Amino acid sequence: MSAEIQRTIEELGRSWEQFKANNEDQIKAVSKGVSASVYEEKAAKLNDRISELQTLLDQQQKNFDEAIAKFSRPGAGEEKGGRSEHEKAFLGWMRKGEGKLSADEVKAMSVSSDPDGGYLVPVDMSGRIIAKLYETSPIRAIASVDSTSSDAVEGLVDNDEVTTGWVGETATRSETDTAELGKWRIEVHEQYAEPRITQKLLDDSAIDVGSWLERKIVDKLTRTENAAFVTGNGIGKPRGFAGGYSTAATGDGSRAWGVLEHIASGASGDFTGTNPADKLLDMVYALKSGYRTGARWVTKRTVMLKIRKFKEATTNAYIWQPGLTAGQPALILGFPTTEAEDMPALAGDSLSLAFGNFGVGYQIYDRLGIRVLRDNLTTKGYVKFYATKRVGGGVVNFEAIKLMKFANS
Repeated sequence: MSAEIQRTIEELGRSWEQFKANNEDQIKAVSKGVSASVYEEKAAKLNDRISELQTLLDQQQKNFDEAIAKFSRPGAGEEKGGRSEHEKAFLGWMRKGEGKLSADEVKAMSVSSDPDGGYLVPVDMSGRIIAKLYETSPIRAIASVDSTSSDAVEGLVDNDEVTTGWVGETATRSETDTAELGKWRIEVHEQYAEPRITQKLLDDSAIDVGSWLERKIVDKLTRTENAAFVTGNGIGKPRGFAGGYSTAATGDGSRAWGVLEHIASGASGDFTGTNPADKLLDMVYALKSGYRTGARWVTKRTVMLKIRKFKEATTNAYIWQPGLTAGQPALILGFPTTEAEDMPALAGDSLSLAFGNFGVGYQIYDRLGIRVLRDNLTTKGYVKFYATKRVGGGVVNFEAIKLMKFANS
């Protein structure tokens, strides 16, 4: 384990102990009728720091693992001789717009071919962009992700069964019901980014144009996707699990397919004041046992702050536990957590907390790759790089994801 990982683990442990001590002091102050505002402010700061350290620890572990893998490969550390000819050609096209790419170069550069043409991001650069999307977009990291060659994907839902009956040896056998199959459909939508840079800077600067474009595209695509996978309404964008579907308080046996189950928190815009952790247990056991292996919590940092203060009723132990081992996520009631700031903010009837097996319940489809078109005519003196990526997303298993509705019932 690297020294920096060890330091992060130690600081995370100290911050968690400070958070617990502050919470205990707040409980004592409230019991004596003292204002808790100072403790709330400190708790918010410690909560932010704990979240930052947990994210940092995960990234440090990933970097450490990648470094070990890199130097374990034969020929590690040898110079590779700079960029490939195809990437040099692409970057030259970005700077000057020179259309001197051969058919073989264009084909080699493209993520995938498309009849309507256009220059596409070189394979290695596109790979880095996609990798960063997986790193920074929490829903991509926990959902099922596949590629498609069409503008929509359909699949069958087998959530019905045949009927049977008992019968005597010579009794009449009547016809029994046959199982019915349902269908799900995920349409692929287009998102875009349009960074621009001056032609003079492209001509004269020694900047790495590829890295600049990569950063701009990653930033835009990530923020756009995050919001859509969580709260998108499915109109011109993916359909989010916490905003794109209707919900009901009924269980899996009686709820219509296509409707997600919600568990009421017991208070409008907040957790109930009496044994709030019990509501989390209600969510855990609303999920069928087959889905609980691989299940996790998804919420935003402000909701996590409240949950970090919850205690188990009989042992008085905190139900949230930090991941003090590199590579181990923070746990709530023994299940890992994913912080997603695109989850709805706490409000009356908000769906601000989710629990489920997202690898089974939520599906993302990527169509083609990332395409970049160069425009040096629309705005004189500037060159626009119009980047597009087509992606779809939606719930495919409505039993595998549960939501908490912050309402009385």
